[in-house]
Amino acid sequence: MHGTPCLVSDVMTRRVVALGRAATFKDIVKAIRQWKVSALPVVEEENRVVGVVSEADLLRKDEYRDSDHDRHARLERLSDLVKAGAVTAEELMTAPAVTVAATATLGQAARTMARAGVKRLPVVSDDGALLGIVSRSDLLKVFLREDDDIAEEVRDEIVAHLFPAPSEPVRVEVRDGVVRLTGRIPDTMLVPVVTRLVRGVEGVVDVDCALAGPPRRPDLDPDLPREDVVPGAWGAGSVT
Repeated sequence: MHGTPCLVSDVMTRRVVALGRAATFKDIVKAIRQWKVSALPVVEEENRVVGVVSEADLLRKDEYRDSDHDRHARLERLSDLVKAGAVTAEELMTAPAVTVAATATLGQAARTMARAGVKRLPVVSDDGALLGIVSRSDLLKVFLREDDDIAEEVRDEIVAHLFPAPSEPVRVEVRDGVVRLTGRIPDTMLVPVVTRLVRGVEGVVDVDCALAGPPRRPDLDPDLPREDVVPGAWGAGSVT
C-alpha cells in the first residue's frame, strides 16, 4: 500500500446481484429485501451495466397510487408518473447508470457519489462489464488502517524524500489517524507541501504540523525571534 493510493478494486464488494431488463417489479422488491441493499444494477449482454433500479424508483408506485396532484403538476413530473406505472426493470431503471472504474481512487469514487447523490456505485471494467459494487461504507474502510502503518508510510514515502538531511530528526506520531509532525526543517516554506502530502496518505484523518525552521542567531540580529516555529495543537489539525 505504501506510496500507492487505495483503489475502488481494493474495497468493493465482488459478489453482486444484478437484474435483467425483464425482471418484474415484485422480483426486484424481493431481491432488494433479500440482499439488504438500496439499489441493484441492471445488465444486458456480456454483463454490461445499462441502468440502476433503486428503492426510490420503486416507491413512485406508492407515491402516485392515490395521488391528488393536479394536471399541471402531473405534466411537470411526467417521468415520475411513467415510473409509477412501470412493471419491469427496464421501465423502472435510471439510465444511463452512474458507474465507477475499478481503477478509480477512493476520492474519485466519493466525488462521483456526491455529485450523483447516490449511496452506491456499480464498478465496471473498461468495456462496461459489471465487476462489483462500492458503497459509502466501503469507502470508509481505509480509515481502519493501523496508526503504525500510516506512520511508516509518512516516514518512508514523504519525510525521507523531502528532508533527507534535517538538522534534527523529523518525528512522526499517529494517534487515531491524526498525524503529528515535529522537529526542525531547513525551510518552513515546505510546511504546506508536507501537510498536503501527508493529508493525502490513505487512512489519514487530519494533520497537526508543528515543524520548526533552523535555529536563529539572535546575537547576530536582535530583531529576530529565537524560534521560527509553525505552531499546531495536537489533534487540532491547524497549520499557520
